[in-house]
Amino acid sequence: MDIEKRAAILAVVEEALEGRRLLSHPFYRRWSHGELRVGELASYAGQYRCIEASLPGWLGSIQSCAENPEVHELVQRNLDDEVGGAVSHVELFDRFAVAVGAPNPASTEIDPATRSLLNTHAELVASSATEGLAAVLTYELQAPEISASKAAGLRSQYGVDGDAVTFWDTHAMVEGDHASWTLDAVVAAGGEPAVVATAARRAADAWWAFLDERESAAPVE
Repeated sequence: MDIEKRAAILAVVEEALEGRRLLSHPFYRRWSHGELRVGELASYAGQYRCIEASLPGWLGSIQSCAENPEVHELVQRNLDDEVGGAVSHVELFDRFAVAVGAPNPASTEIDPATRSLLNTHAELVASSATEGLAAVLTYELQAPEISASKAAGLRSQYGVDGDAVTFWDTHAMVEGDHASWTLDAVVAAGGEPAVVATAARRAADAWWAFLDERESAAPVE
């Protein structure tokens, strides 16, 4: 592993996240402080599920266009966690979604910013393995802290616990490994820092807009 290249890739992704770190967004701050209004968790869960359900497909597409066997193996580790266990991560998420009253996935209308986020990831994945991996890495680097914060907020502020929080507890534990594997995969794919930086910023902006949409959808008291 090229340690210097790895550090350079990590640095440009961290720079792309400046001003776009999701835990600083007003929506997540309100979540952690117990200030989300009735229906906001349900609406969030309905939209977020579309993203979670798309992740295995993005990872599979990255594998299919990656020529380096090391990239394939590193992405497979992530895929094995997502879908290879006794209960897939989407199924774990559904337990949370049901607990907070999210609508049936079949009847969920995808909101514009959610659709834009899905399209952004799909476009980057289709463009190259490097860009697709950079998009995934942009979220994974933040995910352990985000997931732990969400789980804590659900328990302390909303009375949600048990199986309904398992998805977030699990991601608080595994996303550090996922980010490390994805970072190694970017390096193995020969990713250039400039290309990674552009893809990471696109993904970071799309995630921020997703939360902007959730914030703007908050009911007025």
